[in-house]
Amino acid sequence: MKTSRRKFLASLSMLAASTAIPISAFSFGAVGKLKVALVGTGIRGTSFWGKRLVDQYSDILEFVGLCDINPGRLEFGRQYIGVSCPLFSNFEKMILETKPDLVIVTTKDSNHHKFIIKGLDMDCDVLTEKPLTIDEQKCQDIIDAERRSGKNLIVGFNYRWSPYATKIKELLADNSIGKLTSVDFHWYLNTYHGASYFRRWHGLRQSGGTLWVHKASHHFDLLNWWIDSDPEEVFAYGDLEYYGANGPFQGDKCRTCQHQSECEFYWDITTDKHAMNLYVNNEKYDGYIRDNCLFRKEINIYDKMSAQVKYKNNVSLNYSLTTYSPYEGWRVAFNGTEGRIEAWLDIPYFEKLSVNQAELHAMEMDQSEKDEEAFEPIIVHKLWKDFETINVPKTRGGHGGGDQRLQDKIFKDPGMIDPYKRSAGLRDGAMAILIGVAARKSIESRKPVRIAELTDLEPRIKRF
Repeated sequence: MKTSRRKFLASLSMLAASTAIPISAFSFGAVGKLKVALVGTGIRGTSFWGKRLVDQYSDILEFVGLCDINPGRLEFGRQYIGVSCPLFSNFEKMILETKPDLVIVTTKDSNHHKFIIKGLDMDCDVLTEKPLTIDEQKCQDIIDAERRSGKNLIVGFNYRWSPYATKIKELLADNSIGKLTSVDFHWYLNTYHGASYFRRWHGLRQSGGTLWVHKASHHFDLLNWWIDSDPEEVFAYGDLEYYGANGPFQGDKCRTCQHQSECEFYWDITTDKHAMNLYVNNEKYDGYIRDNCLFRKEINIYDKMSAQVKYKNNVSLNYSLTTYSPYEGWRVAFNGTEGRIEAWLDIPYFEKLSVNQAELHAMEMDQSEKDEEAFEPIIVHKLWKDFETINVPKTRGGHGGGDQRLQDKIFKDPGMIDPYKRSAGLRDGAMAILIGVAARKSIESRKPVRIAELTDLEPRIKRF
């Protein structure tokens, strides 16, 4: 399929439609492949925003540069993605020499703002992995950069694009339970996936902003989109009481730890060829350890979190995140003036899982989407009536089918009309992380925190 860069830029206009500023006209020029530059060659950058783009959209786009501070990981990333473009350790040099149309940012969260702002200021449109950034000042700096640059920012929120999440949105938009009044949302990370955050740089607040930002921004974006309003005020509790220094023993990285035989969390990274090639073989360049001890004393994030969020439209949200659950999954319930919607995924007591807990996250991250001969139920229970079960075809892999649909919208079918408004821009990214930032501040101050106090974005009653 032949697609012009001009068409792609039109898609960016739609994707950024909910940003804080009016969208300017694009000026890509003549027909040709979209020129893409990627900064950050970790697992997400090389796979979802790297190899998958080459495999699926090479007739539409081409990589003109890859950038990272780790030369070994950078070279492996080029081979794994399957490109022959030049490699850079200096981001500005890459932009000046390759003149990309689109910069994709997949670095450590604490560095997102640097490359987003530089990319916008150097006349590029930017696509960033979630979270947008890790604190309110960096968020404001990004807002200011998009305003002055006239360029556009996309945030890669993929959960919105899964058929299951979209069906929930449809039911709410159709007022199937009347006026929405409150929401209960609970996410459970199991002892495989949840523990992995504490092994990695995500276990350091200064790198990932805590899981209130890195992980929960996924959830808050879904909720903001479902509720169709901006958050107004947040009150939260949180603590670190399982991982970190709370562990029964501390050791070196798993490979050399003396407690391998007695630690339930022991992970043998040497059995994972891809992790060895991407991370272990390149430790010598920057010292990043992928199989760190999840009980090390340096960990300073929360492992249990709960928050109450008041939305501008007066909907109240009760939210929790557990990082050491025996199973991985989530539940949500919407209460309205005319009934209730209940939905859940991967709760083992409610369904027969086709994969075990150890494999569940790996299957979800797998980019090869698999339709199963099964359905995921959504319960709609109207007042004074019996409940109704809505069955949604089950999709395993690629975040419930969201990954493929997100990228198809951006790169393959930019003109597609989307009644559910799933494309996410700067404002969406900001409101998602600001709930997490407010939650951190609330825990520290023991007081509610108002979203309007964090940046100059004023919460809206209706998002669109």
